[in-house]
Amino acid sequence: MNINVKYRNIIFVFLMAFSMSFFVSFILVSVNWGYNNTFLPTWLKIWSQAFICAFFGAYFFPKVIQKIMRKINFIEKPLKTGNDF
Repeated sequence: MNINVKYRNIIFVFLMAFSMSFFVSFILVSVNWGYNNTFLPTWLKIWSQAFICAFFGAYFFPKVIQKIMRKINFIEKPLKTGNDF
């Protein structure tokens, strides 16, 4: 499959949002409602809503977080030895 490189980010965001919302919604519906005759319709409804939220979150949050991370100065401290206590 050949896809233009300009779509790489949006496809990555789509796949991450799809897989994470699929997995998390499945686990949460399983834990909270159990497996009964309403499991599938309930899970599909919640998953579709979760996917929309996850897609926009996965698209916009990294940009905001990267701006915040650029303002933080990270330093490496040497490892403490036994005499530092």
